[in-house]
Amino acid sequence: MLRRLLLSLLALTGISTAADAPPNIVMIISDDHLWSDYAFMGHPVIQTPNLDRLAKESLTFTRGYVPCSLCCPSLAAIITGLYPHQHKVTSNDPPIPAGMKPRDFQSSPQFDAGREIVSKHLEEAGTLPTMLKQKGYFSLQTGKWWQKSYERGGFTHGMTHGGRHGDEGLNIGRKTMQPVYDFITEAQKQQKPFFVWYAPMMPHDPHTPPKRLLDKYKDKAPSEHVAKYWAMVDWFDETCGELIKHIDDRGLRENTIFVYLSDNGWITNPKTGRYAEKSKQSQYDGGLRTPIMIRWPGHVQPKMSEDLAQSIDLVPTLLKAVGISPTKTFPGIDLLDPAAVTARKTLYGECFTHNFVDLNVPASSLRWRWIISGHDKLIIPDKTNQPDDIVELYDLKADPTEEKNLAAENADKVKTLSSKLDSWWKP
Repeated sequence: MLRRLLLSLLALTGISTAADAPPNIVMIISDDHLWSDYAFMGHPVIQTPNLDRLAKESLTFTRGYVPCSLCCPSLAAIITGLYPHQHKVTSNDPPIPAGMKPRDFQSSPQFDAGREIVSKHLEEAGTLPTMLKQKGYFSLQTGKWWQKSYERGGFTHGMTHGGRHGDEGLNIGRKTMQPVYDFITEAQKQQKPFFVWYAPMMPHDPHTPPKRLLDKYKDKAPSEHVAKYWAMVDWFDETCGELIKHIDDRGLRENTIFVYLSDNGWITNPKTGRYAEKSKQSQYDGGLRTPIMIRWPGHVQPKMSEDLAQSIDLVPTLLKAVGISPTKTFPGIDLLDPAAVTARKTLYGECFTHNFVDLNVPASSLRWRWIISGHDKLIIPDKTNQPDDIVELYDLKADPTEEKNLAAENADKVKTLSSKLDSWWKP
């Protein structure tokens, strides 16, 4: 009764609540977050009640992946629906000129010129906010954003104006949620469907959680560094809960698609507080795997799925959901199409250097290509950038942390999977 009264009041104020209006989209992107560091994914200590609830209400793919384990190209893949070698945003930063110190480089004309080239690559690839404009969507950028102003990504509204990876946008979640709430209010006043990119720098370092949360974990973690990271995950979960509640309390629950994933993984080194080898920037699941959730009440049946999903699937999935016909072919699938999900048995990915080698040649920055077929995972190193690495093959079902390399005793499987990988992309 109260809900019906609220919807009636919203209608009287001129705010659109039509059931047939294009659905709103809220995309939550965690930053540097290990795939298993959620209560619903089995972590024995970390508390994530809001994300647990979202997972329960969503079609949740527990075997989700991003194609690469580095922030900038991963985010570009999410927003374009393309692999890094296709959108050409393969790395975080431009090449450093010989003899220049990294700190000096970031304030140099060469750095700015390089970032301009990268931003143009993203524009040429096409972004989800740009595609949503044909349906009249307002779109808001908050949090992590590498490509200069939010406008370069096609957003109509945003917080980032040109800083290396977010500037004012990095205040979201850590300091305030108000820009998101103000944007939703404005979109409703204008009777516009909206898209929110909520990508706070959380639980990303600096790991500076509130004392109340650090106190919750400091006696349960193997070190203070780990406790701080665990507390950051908890803090991030709180902000997600606030955002979800805000949407639901405004009567927008049924007509809003929530999407959740992480841009890449993170494992805290308990001694240093930095990331461990098999996480961020690596070719391993610790850097590549993430749960992927889609909540759309009345349209998407909640389910925990072990089928394979990938971040590049989100653009074609969302375009189909809002009734937009793609103007090009995407490599991903519609995650709301059960037949397509069941038929898929293979994922592909690629990892690149932190700084570009050549801004216009994706293969020049390649470190590894990888393929998952069922539970087999093959990793092929690039001979130029990883000359000392060997081919790796893992059984992810028996060995989820990729400890035992099976390549030497499975030559035929290596050959078969290598052939598939080359058919996908051979530099």
